[in-house]
Amino acid sequence: MFPGGGGPTGTVRRRSGSISSEVPAMLRDRLDGLLAEEPEHPEPNETFSRSAYDRSPLTLRRFLAPFKWVLIGCVGLVIVETVAMRIGPLLTQLAIDEGMGLKDLGSGQVSGSRSTLVAIFLAYLGFIVVAVLVSRWRTLWTGIVGERLLYTLRVRVFSHLQRLSQDFFSRQKKGTLISRMTNDIEHLQGLLHDGLAQLLVQGLTLVVLGAQLFWFSAQLALISFLVVVPAMAVLTWWFRGVSARGYLAVRDRMAEVLTHLSESLSGSRVVAAHNRQQRNVADHDDVTRRYREANFYTARIAAIYGPGSEVVGRLTVVVVLLLGGWMVLRGDMNVGELAGFLLAITTFFAPMQQMAQLYNAYQQGQAGITKLRQLLATEVSVVEEPHAYPLPDINGQVTLDRVTFGYDPDKPVLQDVSLEIPPGETIALVGPTGAGKSTIAKLVTRAYDPTSGRVLLDGHDLRDVRFDSLHKRMAVVPQEPFLFSMSLRDNIAFARPGADDVEVERTARAVGLGDFLDRSPEGIHTVVHERGASLSAGERQLVALARALFAEPRVLVLDEATSSLDLRTERQVERALEVVRAYRTAIIIAHRLSTAKRADRVAIVDDGRIIEIGTHDELVARGGRYAEMYATWDG
Repeated sequence: MFPGGGGPTGTVRRRSGSISSEVPAMLRDRLDGLLAEEPEHPEPNETFSRSAYDRSPLTLRRFLAPFKWVLIGCVGLVIVETVAMRIGPLLTQLAIDEGMGLKDLGSGQVSGSRSTLVAIFLAYLGFIVVAVLVSRWRTLWTGIVGERLLYTLRVRVFSHLQRLSQDFFSRQKKGTLISRMTNDIEHLQGLLHDGLAQLLVQGLTLVVLGAQLFWFSAQLALISFLVVVPAMAVLTWWFRGVSARGYLAVRDRMAEVLTHLSESLSGSRVVAAHNRQQRNVADHDDVTRRYREANFYTARIAAIYGPGSEVVGRLTVVVVLLLGGWMVLRGDMNVGELAGFLLAITTFFAPMQQMAQLYNAYQQGQAGITKLRQLLATEVSVVEEPHAYPLPDINGQVTLDRVTFGYDPDKPVLQDVSLEIPPGETIALVGPTGAGKSTIAKLVTRAYDPTSGRVLLDGHDLRDVRFDSLHKRMAVVPQEPFLFSMSLRDNIAFARPGADDVEVERTARAVGLGDFLDRSPEGIHTVVHERGASLSAGERQLVALARALFAEPRVLVLDEATSSLDLRTERQVERALEVVRAYRTAIIIAHRLSTAKRADRVAIVDDGRIIEIGTHDELVARGGRYAEMYATWDG
């Protein structure tokens, strides 16, 4: 959690230096005080497994199951809270009939009791206090449980994303995945914090008030329910179907908005260079309009359901007032009973209205659950076998044994490729774009598994060894190095976060970052902005090489680390490559033949096959494809 060193205190100290230099002097004392009060953050005890993890479908019921006893306790609190809050109509009836003595008003006798009235008042007050206290406990309890559930879900979703293979990320848009982790979980947050509890509160309120209605007058209650229940059942059945579709559409449109935003921000330089701003605004307006229309749809159906249930409630009150008045005049009902009935039936529709709104939140939460369930149901394409064993210490011999592979199984990219790379050898893969060079590198690092054939490391089939032990012995330097928004030290020590700062600095200077460290006040603790935007292209590449060297791999895969650099920077990076490749097996995807010349051997890849292999001098002397390419490049 705190790479490199020293726990949270060391991290805060380094950060405070960089932050304080950017804020006015008058605020630095306050900033230092806030940082000094920052609580300790213990190391998490989460474990990660590629094979042993929860594969059960994500449903709201399964999601809540681990906290069932806590939730049962919450239900108990909800029952007490609901009874205490909704006892009012019954106490009102007793106050009118018994306390005020209006029970026998039709006979002309009025015999009230002041002590009874005071007792009812005190009871009413006591129930209010109980309701407030229990409501506070229940809200606090459900909030804590909700946050624990969301924490578990966030870790589960993020862990699953870490587990998925590279083919998944090549198909999915980054904005869609961000939407899963943010918007979908946020809607669940509203549902879990208070939504489900309030649904239960309002549902029990309807039960308590319904029982009171039958207590006051079974005849009038039946008439009321004959008006209310059929109308509300039809409304709710209609709303349930259309709202489910509507909120799923909202989730999809929101993912489109985030995807477009993410791509526009990541490609801001390209946008500016091609004067694309106006078109990008128009495109974003288009995706945002679709999101707005999806929200308009859900708002329209909610505007029908809410007022519709309100109309049903008001009409019911009118009918009750008319029929109840006749019953009082006939002596079938007391004044207090009618007053209590009217108070209960009026209150009866408030929870129904509340449930309509809560049902919206419930449907949004269910839509989020559906999207997350689809994500968590995605299977890992490159799996770690149950019998996989840790890879022992190796010399670094890489073997491709009759390997065939295609991203689409019906369209092979590599066909029957065999290649033997002895320990410590540097081999360059050369060939036209799309020939299969990068695919070979991906198979060697087991980003994918071959369709047929085997990839071996010191005789061990990569499919039989554990991922963690394999990746400890391999390092990859991509053509476009990715740097994280953290310090230079943490980027270099990414694979070994607990390493000593002296060792990190020694590695940085070994690859040629000495000048950068000397002119930077904070040295290896200099903050690298997102994607290394604060560094030059050459510096980013050197940091990536330092990261690979620091991981101490036996096999190194380099996806042409100099193709986008100027000649002066290229020479600097080439010197760093010599340091990184020393005593290691290196596979270089070479777009420049100057890099291939330095390799021990060169393999020419074309149309998914290795058509030539040998040293640079051998291939030039042979006069084949490589010789043609070299003659063109040299000329």
